[in-house]
Amino acid sequence: MADAREHVLAGSRGALVAREWPHQRPHDRPHESHDRPRYLALIAHGYGEHIGRYEEPARVLVRHGAAVFGPDHLGHGKSAGERVLVEDFEDVVGDLHAVAELARGAYPGLPLVLVGHSMGGLIAARYAQRYGDELAALVLSGPVIGAWELPGRLLALDEIPDKPISPAALSRDPAVGAAYAADPLVWHGPMKRPTVEAFARTLQRVAEGGDVGRLPVLWLHGDDDRLVPLAGSRVGVERLSGGDLTERVFPGARHEVFHETDKAEVFAELVRFLDGVIKS
Repeated sequence: MADAREHVLAGSRGALVAREWPHQRPHDRPHESHDRPRYLALIAHGYGEHIGRYEEPARVLVRHGAAVFGPDHLGHGKSAGERVLVEDFEDVVGDLHAVAELARGAYPGLPLVLVGHSMGGLIAARYAQRYGDELAALVLSGPVIGAWELPGRLLALDEIPDKPISPAALSRDPAVGAAYAADPLVWHGPMKRPTVEAFARTLQRVAEGGDVGRLPVLWLHGDDDRLVPLAGSRVGVERLSGGDLTERVFPGARHEVFHETDKAEVFAELVRFLDGVIKS
């Protein structure tokens, strides 16, 4: 499979680095055009990480017939900005839209699917409110949406504690946590107050922003997610969905369902959903 490519765009606050996993002709569809994907997939990663951690889900989507794109968000990974400092998530949504424009310029006329994990789920939800008419489907994985209590708890403190995300909270697979802990592009320090304030504002903005109408939504969540608890996300997902909602909760799974021990089941659910949306 061809290597991923990097693109550098002019982001809202400096250079925005995006990754592209090019479309590949599937072995089981030899007559399909090598240069023409079935659809485009756009991935929004979570807080403190980077798009390179989405290699496996991106490859699954490429095998399914997609060309896949995703940025390192402002202040994350290889993109510009002070690390994990996001003062306004509207800027991040605008950056994600610029990557979508890059993808559509390369492959015009194709349906676009947006996949958002955790903080990326919040970004994706807001994107769908702003640009939903450009999307064929929305996929939310452990999304920070609805009744997420962490920002309120942190903002009530005089000083935000230097307590990074526990690698063990990500997956039951210890190799996932070990790779996360050793990854130099992952932020291993404390949250920053302006970012926490931006989370709180955007949660409220999404709550007040209305539903996404007839846009098909797939919600994936682990029932042992201690970073973004299931019950809090449910409030937001059900408010956001216009009624075309597919829900899949994975027993025992932690926060990163795409990196979990039952990820094959997660990917099968994702592909099954997309087959119902992408008809070609």
